[in-house]
Amino acid sequence: MGAMNPGLFYAMLAFAIWGLFPLYFRQVAAAAPVEVVLHRAVWSLAFIAMILTWRRHWGWLRALRSQPRLIVTFVCSALLLSVNAYVYVYAVHSGHVVEASLGYFINPLVNVLLGVVVLHERLSRPQWIAVALAGAGVAWLTALTGRPPWIALALAFSFGGYGLLRKTAKLGALEGLALETALLAPLVVPLLAWWTMAHDGALVRGDPGLVVWLLLAGPITVVPLLLFAAAARRLPLATLGLTQYLGPTIQLGLAIWVFNEPFDLRRLVGFGLIWSALALYSADGWRLMRRRPLPA
Repeated sequence: MGAMNPGLFYAMLAFAIWGLFPLYFRQVAAAAPVEVVLHRAVWSLAFIAMILTWRRHWGWLRALRSQPRLIVTFVCSALLLSVNAYVYVYAVHSGHVVEASLGYFINPLVNVLLGVVVLHERLSRPQWIAVALAGAGVAWLTALTGRPPWIALALAFSFGGYGLLRKTAKLGALEGLALETALLAPLVVPLLAWWTMAHDGALVRGDPGLVVWLLLAGPITVVPLLLFAAAARRLPLATLGLTQYLGPTIQLGLAIWVFNEPFDLRRLVGFGLIWSALALYSADGWRLMRRRPLPA
């Protein structure tokens, strides 16, 4: 029996960490969602700067001077990532982890739609059926609750848009995140200072435990991203696509069995439609991947 591909281990560890994020954000629930997002951006930048300094890997910044369009792209991706982070933290703090998990379940199908609308990609018949099933699931949940699942849709479309921008901007995972956080720094650092003084923020509240948890936002944000980047270099796209469902599955389990959020049979019907769509989409992607000739 051959050894397991280390890429699979990296991918599963990355998605497991992302799936456990609600436990972390519950630890910092004493801070407002906007304050958590500001701390996350600031300490992520500090942690990335430490890694880049340790690796002596700053030379890539020189090439950015002649690429203003790339800078604009990363400003937009940074804003989308900030929106995604705020909505996610708000969902955890307000007891909507089930709906947050839904957002990441439908995210692959949102990516398909964005590919059609923005990149003019063509879909196979199974992919269209998968999109229709997901749409039926969202419509069912809308009818069930009397409102669209705004949190799920905001998470799916903000992260889908982020992924689309990063797909068209050729920069490594670590370098890209460094650029995004650096571009946000002139905004988030003064905002964090103002929030801390004006709203009795965590840094002046006298709660060292909360401060430590907020400082950990840096490595907690960056480490799974680096694991994912390492996995992406070692795994076929179809395998990587299947492992991504581990994250929202863990989130859903936490929501039901740890946070005791409601999840009755009627809501299960809506999720079942979306899971069926994902199964069909994944099976079609795996079929297409197996039909491609192996590289020489």
